Amino acid sequence: SRREAVRVIVNALQGQDRIEQRCQNMALAVRQFALLPPTAPDSDYDEIWSNLVLDELRVPGLSGVAATPSNGDVDLF
Repeated sequence: SRREAVRVIVNALQGQDRIEQRCQNMALAVRQFALLPPTAPDSDYDEIWSNLVLDELRVPGLSGVAATPSNGDVDLF
């Protein structure tokens, strides 16, 4: 039961980071799309999508457990 509970908690925390990163990526892409002229080719849009960071573990600004300082409790990671 404990292992299952830890697995569920870890998955939820990782999921939080993934969702937050996807939202940040979408916001960044939309801002970049807005700067493109109406006649921009599809390749410009493809380049914006290809430059997004999809590895949430490399993004230190996310709010998941890895970004919070230890308060003395046992850390999951």
